[in-house]
Amino acid sequence: MTINIQYLHMPISGSLSKIIAKKLEKLEKKFNWILRAEVFLKLENTSLEENQICEIQLSLPGPRLFATAKSSNFEKAVVATIKELEHQLNKRKQKLTSH
Repeated sequence: MTINIQYLHMPISGSLSKIIAKKLEKLEKKFNWILRAEVFLKLENTSLEENQICEIQLSLPGPRLFATAKSSNFEKAVVATIKELEHQLNKRKQKLTSH
């Protein structure tokens, strides 16, 4: 799986990139048909506490999967986004095994 991480309106963080790669690799071990992951980390310019956004798009056979989460820190947003993607992947797996 190829992982592409883009930081928008914020500096690049090597430690955050490692955390994202580790979590996505764990997801790939469970669902080995994932081809590519596009990760977008955005810092909104608002006064709200929850101004850190993580968006992940997974490329795999069939339609792409997309999830997004907003939180007060990027690690929480990444965890929530990957959890949503795992839910979507489980649904896709159930559809494939039922046919």
